[in-house]
Amino acid sequence: MINNQDLAQENISIDIKLLLEAIYLKYGHDFRNYSQAHLKRRILHRLMLSNINSISEMQYKVLHEPEFMQEILTDFSINVTEMFRDPAFYLTMRKDVLPVLRTYPYIKIWHAGCSTGEEVYSMAILLEEEGLLDKTLIYATDNNETVLKVAKKAEYSTENLKNYQKNYEKGGGKGKLSDYYEEKGSVIKFDPRFRKRIVFSEHNLVTDNVFTEVHLIICRNVLIYFNRNLQNRVIKLFHDSLMKEGVLGIGSKESVDYSRYGDAFEYINKNQKIYIKKSGNDE
Repeated sequence: MINNQDLAQENISIDIKLLLEAIYLKYGHDFRNYSQAHLKRRILHRLMLSNINSISEMQYKVLHEPEFMQEILTDFSINVTEMFRDPAFYLTMRKDVLPVLRTYPYIKIWHAGCSTGEEVYSMAILLEEEGLLDKTLIYATDNNETVLKVAKKAEYSTENLKNYQKNYEKGGGKGKLSDYYEEKGSVIKFDPRFRKRIVFSEHNLVTDNVFTEVHLIICRNVLIYFNRNLQNRVIKLFHDSLMKEGVLGIGSKESVDYSRYGDAFEYINKNQKIYIKKSGNDE
């Protein structure tokens, strides 16, 4: 026998599916295979902020008010980031990955789901310190135009500078983080030379195809928001975008091991979730 609470939860699930279908049909943004728990939290939060009575009412606003749809896109985006986030990851990149990339005459990196860009500039600093930036092109992509605008400006609040400096040092930084930015009041702006090596553009991991052929892909803490089917699709996308023996770095709570394409990769560092594409897996 279904009690009232179970019935209410079932109705919410149906309403969410209808909302996501409406978003896809109207705007082409496909959130249907995102984690339902994540979407439910964000949708209920937006209901509270907007004083909307129901998800059905939210669906009406989405279909008839494009500006409200922009708020939903911001809600659904995953924008948790910071400079040198998880410093051990960058230390491993410095010690175990960049020496391999150094052997190539030209390096291409894809930073997928780059959000507001802090981790992109972190990688650029790492490359600069290892003498590799001038022969590297970083493609930094996200499906959210708003966060890309922030990333392109390369300007960030000074609020978290102390934490950023600590992360930089733990990540093997060879100088001071302040060597790479200019401070103006409550804002820091990164050296314009970094922008010359970074191409920011919109790309949707859910609906778009192979972005380009690259030596290294970094996509950290994005897969955890996808269901298993979408994870499989994205991991295949990364596999097909990597050159022979290319490297993939994902988040500490993520894995390709149990995906449909797990056998196509092997670990460089298991703790930091850094993989190399196996030879002979280019089918």
